Amino acid sequence: MSIWGKIVGGAAGFAFGGPIGALLGGLAGHAVDVMNESTQLDSPDQEGQDGLHGDRTKNIAFTIGVIVLGAKMAKSDGKVTKDEISAFKEVFHIPPEEMKNVGRVFDQAKRDARGYEPYARQLGKLFAREPQILEELLNGLFHIARADGDVTPEELDFLNGVAREFGLSDNDWQRIKASNYGPDAADPYSILGISRESSDEELKKAYRQLVRDNHPDKLVAQGMPEEFVNVANDKLARINEAYDKISRQRGLR
Repeated sequence: MSIWGKIVGGAAGFAFGGPIGALLGGLAGHAVDVMNESTQLDSPDQEGQDGLHGDRTKNIAFTIGVIVLGAKMAKSDGKVTKDEISAFKEVFHIPPEEMKNVGRVFDQAKRDARGYEPYARQLGKLFAREPQILEELLNGLFHIARADGDVTPEELDFLNGVAREFGLSDNDWQRIKASNYGPDAADPYSILGISRESSDEELKKAYRQLVRDNHPDKLVAQGMPEEFVNVANDKLARINEAYDKISRQRGLR
């Protein structure tokens, strides 16, 4: 069964707890014991207990995160465009037979009275040891936001708030934001997280580290579903383009 079929599995809500568990439990049609943020799923120190932190759990959490936060972002500027829906379908490879499942989660999240903060906070704690996964989730949301040609101020504020709830630093946020506007429109130094004063050796070191951290195979091993690998490939391409641009400017190649 693909990740899309698993997101409304009958036991998923019980495995998660917190706001994600409540939403999944509602979809599955059963009551859920909603755990607070001090319980085992929400605490990275409890990793491995009862098997709740396996690949399957993290795969589902990532997928739910994109759908739920995408729905909350749609509410932030008051509209969902056809381009945004198309971007979601194309990049995340939703099979036609699973569109109903994805739509149910999206609609449930839009109706949910909670803001985005509890969901983002729970995901931030679950992936606290894999910050690159949180960055990929943000990259996916950026892709959806800019699908209609522009990221609105409301969407940008929303994405910045998500980054804060994830526990990412302001420097991380600036780098992620820069990389999602593309090397031609953004400062390649910001994409690589370095300054113009950085030495050639510092440039190469930062580039190599980003390539290691953002390799799709590594991200999948850390919990990113394979269905989202196109987003990771796009990010790696932007990192490579930024490095190539700086290298040409410095006469390194």
